Amino acid sequence: MKKAIEIESLSYSYPDGHQALKNINLNIEVGESVAIVGPNGAGKSTLLLHLNGILRSDGTVKVLGTPLEEKNLKWVRSKVGLVFQDPEDQLFSPTVFDDVAFGPINMGYSEDEVRQRVREALEGVGMDGYEKRSPHHLSIGEKKRIGIATILSMNPEILVIDEPTANLDPRAKWELIELLRGLTVTKIVASHDLELVKALCQRIILLDEGKVVADDATPSIMSNALLLERHGLAPKGGSRLKLKA
Repeated sequence: MKKAIEIESLSYSYPDGHQALKNINLNIEVGESVAIVGPNGAGKSTLLLHLNGILRSDGTVKVLGTPLEEKNLKWVRSKVGLVFQDPEDQLFSPTVFDDVAFGPINMGYSEDEVRQRVREALEGVGMDGYEKRSPHHLSIGEKKRIGIATILSMNPEILVIDEPTANLDPRAKWELIELLRGLTVTKIVASHDLELVKALCQRIILLDEGKVVADDATPSIMSNALLLERHGLAPKGGSRLKLKA
């Protein structure tokens, strides 16, 4: 199958010397829904930021077979849409329309094409009719949907999402999960939320201390309570819990 993401020998250290990623090697196929899980500080967000070139470092990253290099950066960012954990980092315009239109405008689409893309993106997240609303006056769940729409308006082939259910109440969480289930693009989701992972992702990549410590089908990882406990994803004594995928 065609590879959506190929990563080889990827390591990254922050300016303070902290090494966040250590020799990451992994492939994600087109159409997969993959969860990146691990405790705080495992390197999940750092890894996501390498997938569309916000961070770059030692190692090789390929997107749909194309190396992530300066000359290819604009193309890569048209293919890989990154949704941040905090929608306030994504929403900065006075109206929802302006936020969702920002990407297509910068990609050079005509006014009619921009309006069509905004309309389709908002319909896709169940937020049509919100065009004139201020994004800053919406609920956290609505903001997250608009944040996703700002990416969908650029028709990415790969959707990368950091902690999508953070700070959501149960109703908003499950509504968002159903929304994400309905999207046919390749999905890469970093999350602590194992309910989300179980509902959305067929595969789990477990990071800890910047390294891949497990990479397997979701049922296999979810049923290994000792592994989850060892890496901070289940309470101590979790080996006695019945964790079923």
